[in-house]
Formats: sequence, C-alpha cells, structure tokens
Amino acid sequence: MRLFDFSLFLKRFPIKRAKEELLQISEIKEADYEAFLSVKKAKIVNYQLEHNRFYRKKVKGSFSDWESLPIMKKEDYQIPLQERLTKGFSEKNVYLNKTSGSSGNPIRFAKDKYSHAITWAYHMERFGWYGIDFNTSLQARYYGIPLDTIENKTVQLKDFLANRHRFSILDLSEKALDEMLEVYKKKPFDYINGYTSSIVLFAKYLKEKNIVLKYVCPSLKVCIVTSEMLFEDDKNLLEKHLGVPVVNEYGCSEVGVIAFTNPEGEWEVDSKTLFMEILDENDKPLTLGKEGRIVITSLDNKAHPFIRYEIGDYGALSEKSTSKKPILKKLLGRTNDFALLPSGKKAAGMTFYVITKKIMEESGNMKEFKVIQTKIDTFEINYVSNEILKAEKIKAITETLEQFLEKGLTFHFNRKEQLDRTASGKLKQFVSMVIQ
Repeated sequence: MRLFDFSLFLKRFPIKRAKEELLQISEIKEADYEAFLSVKKAKIVNYQLEHNRFYRKKVKGSFSDWESLPIMKKEDYQIPLQERLTKGFSEKNVYLNKTSGSSGNPIRFAKDKYSHAITWAYHMERFGWYGIDFNTSLQARYYGIPLDTIENKTVQLKDFLANRHRFSILDLSEKALDEMLEVYKKKPFDYINGYTSSIVLFAKYLKEKNIVLKYVCPSLKVCIVTSEMLFEDDKNLLEKHLGVPVVNEYGCSEVGVIAFTNPEGEWEVDSKTLFMEILDENDKPLTLGKEGRIVITSLDNKAHPFIRYEIGDYGALSEKSTSKKPILKKLLGRTNDFALLPSGKKAAGMTFYVITKKIMEESGNMKEFKVIQTKIDTFEINYVSNEILKAEKIKAITETLEQFLEKGLTFHFNRKEQLDRTASGKLKQFVSMVIQ
C-alpha cells in the first residue's frame, strides 16, 4: 500500500493532480520556458493583488512590471497570520507551519492545499532521481524531535506513514553512535536524510572505526543532507565512509526545496514551482555568476503571498543557468551571519569557520566546533575532540585568521563534551552576539 500518497490524499492534498502538472511543465521546451514563467509570475501577483489585502497594501498600486514589486522581508510577516491570509482561506482549510526561528523570531505561515501538494510532488520527483520512493524506501532520519508529548506522537505517526526511522541527534555520544551502527546492521535502509553536521559526525565515527557503512547496510543507495552548509571535504568524508553518493538539498520551510543536486552533480534550482532572483543591495538583478541576496517567489501559493521574498541567504547562480534549468553555483550562508570587526570591516562568519576547520582538522582528532563572536574583537571557539588542541595549533589558527581578516583579534578555545544545538537539533556553525 502506498501509505505516504494515501496520507496526503486523506489530508486533501491533491498529490495526483500536482504530479500530473509537474510532468506537463517538464515537457515545456527551453525556448518557451521564459514565457511560461512570465505567465505564472503575473498570474500569482494578480491573484494576490485582487484577493489579499495585506499584499495589496505592500504593493501600493497596480502591477506594472516585475521589478516594481516590493522585496518582502521576514519582518513584513511579523503580524498575525489571520491578517496575511488571502480571502477565502482560513486556518481550517490550509496547511499551517512556522519557520525554525534560527535567524530571528519564527513566522507562522500558510500554504493552500494544492501548493503544498505540488511542493511534495517536486520533492518526490527529485528524490526519485536516486531511486527513492517515499512510499516504499526506508529512511534513516537525522532531524530533531519535539519533546512535547502530543507533538512527539504526531512526529512518530508521520515517520511511520513516511517509512522513516528517526535517530536522536541531541545525543551523539560514543555510546549513542555505537547503538546507531547496530540499527544499520538490522534495518534495510535505502537512504539517509537529515542535518549535515549530525551525519558528518557519524561519518567521523565510522572513519575512526575504519568502517564503510555500505558494507554494514548493503541496501543503502544515497545520503541527502540538508539545512546546514556542506563543505567539499565533508562531502568527500561522507562519500568515503558511507559508501554512497551524497546529495545536497537546499530549501526553507516557507517555500520548500529550492535547489537539489542532480545526477550530473549540479545544484539544480526548482524552476517549476519557484522563481529565484539574485539581487544587489539596491534590489537590482545581478548577472549570472555574481553573488547577491537570494529572493524567492512561490508560484502556486494562493493562500499566503511569498512574492519576491528575501529568505535571508546570499548566493550566486551559475553562468550555465537557463530559465528552465537554473543552477546554484554558490551558497554563502545567511545574510546575518557576518562578523563586524574593530576596523569597521564586515566579514562572512563562514570565513572564520572554514579557515579554523581546515587547521583544526589537520590534527586528526577534531569532531565538530562552533565559532561565537562575543565582542567586536573577541571570538569563542568551542570544539569537541579526542584531545585538547595544542598551543602550536591555536597559534596557527590565530595567525591565519589575522592574515585573512585583521590583527588584534582575540580567540578563546574551549574544549566541550558536546556542542549546543538549536531546539530542532541544528548546529549553527557561526553566531555573532554583537549588535550591528
């Protein structure tokens, strides 16, 4: 029985119709695709202008051309959901969710039933590239789990319907990892899916034990990581010790999957249900290859407008991108993940993380770490490792960071048993506590 499809049907998400539309969109020729997108964009804008009072106030006038439309930011949605819903929709006839809140206050939002169905259909299509069927493939899941009893039971039911075994990512001790490995010996998992940092930590455990997971669990086909940055050396580690291809998924709860590694190794952007723009600081579109703010339009969500929505990330589209097949060349991280330095210079938080990571992992015993800016010139580097960092390593990290950034910075290194994660289990690799 196709339990997953059946569960969507019971909730009145028209998954069959959504799958049919995706197939029809796939057949549109590249030469006709830009025109198709123009029609879809105009259709959703005109619908919201006619039926959504909240969006109509934001636009302040009629729809003349695309670039005249406002860029919607997260703070625009910091009002009660009822005031943002489109006419004809209520909390009783939509799919409701909220953002994680990792980049600020969480936002409650809605998707109409069809919009949610086509998001799932797209998700299923992309996983299908790697032989994964949500109805039959067994998933090893690395996500958080709610502590609230009712929410916990709801998640367990969803896991059952979606054929998922959820591992706790709040306990990644040696004992917990030993027990995790035993589960792989007993269950015929088809794929791994979840937060990058937790799966990387498991792969480091496998490396220490000199184990390739595919030999332990021969049914394993692919590993799909999401929600956190995937670095090239971590990808190599995963592929070597999991023994399967590693796929990078990028998305957000508001709009769904934004980009997904295709079988050619490209980070393909969803152009069927979304429209992605890369904008400069003046809201002007950048040419392919240039880095800027990622802005997304949900082409099907009638219940709640996500039109020219700045999701809070920086990135760049590849020069090879086309209207039908945009390719995400680079994802630089959150727009608020920047460190303000004493000189006034702003530096991407990932600069600290990448440089520190390279040097620390040369020691061979590093499991994971987190960089926290506590003052304008002071950084805490909390890490988990088998051995304490030696003085020469600390000196090398300090000198390298000063070379890339500026002199006069202070770094405190703190060895921890376990790093703090968000309530959902994500590891935020760089955090600034400095008001900018």
